[in-house]
Amino acid sequence: MDLITSASSLPTITLFFLVIALVIAFGFEFINGFHDTANAVTTVIYTKSLPATPAVIYSGFLNFLGVMTGGTSVAFSIVNLLPVDLLIDNNNGKALVMVLSLLIGGIIWNLGTWFIGLPVSTSHTLIGSILGVGIVNSLMNGNGLSGLNWSQVVTVMIALVISPLIGFALAAVGMLIMKLVIRDEKLYTPPLDNSPPPSWIRSVLIMTCGGVSFAHGSNDGQKGMGLILLVLIGFMPVYYAMDIHDHQKAKTCREAVVNVKQALEQAKISDASILTQADQVIENLEGKTSLEEVPSDKRWEVRKEIYVLVVALEKLQKSSPEIKKTLYPQISVIKSSIEFIPLWVIVGVALALGIGTTIGYKRIVITVAEKIGKSHLTFGQGAVAESVTALTILGAVFFHLPVSTTHVLSSGIAGTMVANKSGVQLETCQKILLAWVFTFPASMTLSGIMFLVGHFVF
Repeated sequence: MDLITSASSLPTITLFFLVIALVIAFGFEFINGFHDTANAVTTVIYTKSLPATPAVIYSGFLNFLGVMTGGTSVAFSIVNLLPVDLLIDNNNGKALVMVLSLLIGGIIWNLGTWFIGLPVSTSHTLIGSILGVGIVNSLMNGNGLSGLNWSQVVTVMIALVISPLIGFALAAVGMLIMKLVIRDEKLYTPPLDNSPPPSWIRSVLIMTCGGVSFAHGSNDGQKGMGLILLVLIGFMPVYYAMDIHDHQKAKTCREAVVNVKQALEQAKISDASILTQADQVIENLEGKTSLEEVPSDKRWEVRKEIYVLVVALEKLQKSSPEIKKTLYPQISVIKSSIEFIPLWVIVGVALALGIGTTIGYKRIVITVAEKIGKSHLTFGQGAVAESVTALTILGAVFFHLPVSTTHVLSSGIAGTMVANKSGVQLETCQKILLAWVFTFPASMTLSGIMFLVGHFVF
């Protein structure tokens, strides 16, 4: 395994803390699994479509499948929130404290809210923890708030804020349309004596449960990958700064940069900064086939040069559809040289999320199913809320954006309750809303304080 090979060169104490950091990081994803299980299994359990045990096993398997097939683009939207230069420091202790602070701060908030049964967002918690250590580190270095990638922060924040509103609106509209098209009162009234749903709607509910589970794995699993990658970059930038495992990557990356220069020339675009950056990358990769041939003491600098070029090209391609059509394939090739995730990380996250999904679901299931609306969840509400949630999350994966499964589903259920005139329990909704609002500042504060204390102690 590449981890064992690369880690063998680390000092014993650093290796020990790397193992601790990885265990905690995979533990975070395990907690994500059982914290967010309710998002998928609530409807099938409460509509008697599936018993609890088969439901969570089914959900766990599809979470695993979602991680394995969901790609990695969302993972790097997480990694790029925090300029990873902050982790690359001659002082390994600083990297250690930073990584452990954001991990432990996130776990404390997740476990605390799970214990009292509040369905808060693991995504918000993770992102808040990253922002917390980034802000404190930047302030300690006298850089104000410049130590964060604020453009990426804004993009992620917009996705996290808008997605619950989309979930609420689409679920409400979907519920109204369903009532107009399918006029069966059994679908819109609480089941009597906990009777099971008709076979066709039961099939729909099981399918939508699977859809949400798969979507959750494909989106939230990538956040876990990003978290593991932050750990690996922090401890072993020489091995994880770029893809040194593909023996043709340096050659293909250099060719793509040359193609970009030719495309810019043909389009009569003479942006001096982009051309200078491209020349620098071409020079650094001259005569190399594999990125492993880049001297180890220069790999991080070369990675930064490639990253800066990619950011500039991505901005440029937005100027016109024709430019995007020309540049997009080349940008993808260039990005692949620095944006890669080892297979063992993907499999490990998939297992952690899938196994975690089968544990600890009851507390939040009760809140989502019984305490958002004033009446028992109906068959129609379950089908609509789950369908909207799955589609919203898969749409976010397509646009490379992290969203909260918890927020989208909870909002979707509230939307169906309003549309069905079932009413909502304002007290519960207020508690959930307050938990959502406080997740960012709470996780930021926890990780920031832990980083500050750890910095001075260690």
